[in-house]
Amino acid sequence: MDLILYDDAFAGVWQPLTLTRPAGELLFGAYTFRERAETILGVRCRGHMVPPRLAGFDEFGCAPELRPESVPSDTPRLFLNSRFVPDWDARFVEPKTSGPVTCGDAIAGWFAAAGTAAPTVEEIEAASGPAGLELPGTFVEYIWDLVDQNAAQLATDLVRGPAPPSAVLPGHVHVLGPASDLRVARDVFFEPGVVIDATDGPVRLDQGVRIRSFTRLEGPIHVGRDTTILGGAISSASIGPHCKVRGEVEASILLGYSNKAHDGFLGHAYVGRWVNLGALTTNSDLKNNYRPVRVWTPEGERDTGTLKVGCFLGDHVKTAIGTLLNTGTVVGAGANLFGAGMPPKYVPPFAWGGASDARYELDRFLDTASVATARRGVVFSEGMRRVFETAWRESQP
Repeated sequence: MDLILYDDAFAGVWQPLTLTRPAGELLFGAYTFRERAETILGVRCRGHMVPPRLAGFDEFGCAPELRPESVPSDTPRLFLNSRFVPDWDARFVEPKTSGPVTCGDAIAGWFAAAGTAAPTVEEIEAASGPAGLELPGTFVEYIWDLVDQNAAQLATDLVRGPAPPSAVLPGHVHVLGPASDLRVARDVFFEPGVVIDATDGPVRLDQGVRIRSFTRLEGPIHVGRDTTILGGAISSASIGPHCKVRGEVEASILLGYSNKAHDGFLGHAYVGRWVNLGALTTNSDLKNNYRPVRVWTPEGERDTGTLKVGCFLGDHVKTAIGTLLNTGTVVGAGANLFGAGMPPKYVPPFAWGGASDARYELDRFLDTASVATARRGVVFSEGMRRVFETAWRESQP
């Protein structure tokens, strides 16, 4: 059977993150939405049904964009909402006929029996009738919920999800809290002077992780494969693969292949892929008047109802040294922030400098993106070039 994730209208509003990638490839807790669905349901994801702007998406390590008609109909197919988070107790039992997949009163997807046509997203969302399959779980509604609910999801994933074979920690690593809450791959390397605090939540370090001296990790934390922690205090964080992280990081998500290699504070933030934060880049995550934070969305500014909201940085964002980001700042994909003064709370995609109307020239951006990915041994594919070309054209003033 094939698993196919689809982005609905709510996922389309998760910008800047979903401007250049499917919602199913976003990290939430210890897994992307796709990885969690595959793991819990035991089904491989063939790809994502997404808006036309993401045509060609085929990023390394991700499931590609696909057209539903391209999936062979001679096998059963499970179409699942990208924003749906199945419970770890969920089990897939193949229905006898095609029909809606529900979670309580909400439509979570559609099961298409072998030999039946693939539905469109609109048809799935308008589905009615008896459920062919009920799955326990929840939906993530707003982009700031990804950050606000991440610590709870992270703790659940680390306790319920599969764990790598755990290593015996060297004596120069200082552990606080229950050692049973540590899940450390056998090839993780620790320099002397590392503190791991599992008092308030578990800690998982995947294959190839390197932890430098003078690092304090406070759970719940997930650190993805081949990431290096260069020092500092990291707490309640989800850090994807191939990152470099230093400084103070609190309640934040770094999707992967991004650098925060210098001091500076990152709090209650979501950082996309291939982001580079210049030295001392710092964001605010709490207003001086202790009021709920308002955030830009494609549908207009919204009151999050949440006191702590940091920043949302799209894929391939770059910041200069000393960049300061206000509470609730949204920076579009491909933006390059530099110059005097604090950038506005909304920076459009491919902005050049942040506070002006100048735009990053497309050819120069694509060249830099290709160099950035090559530094990690990843090819900037023709499909991804197409995605960013589309995003650049559609985001022109």
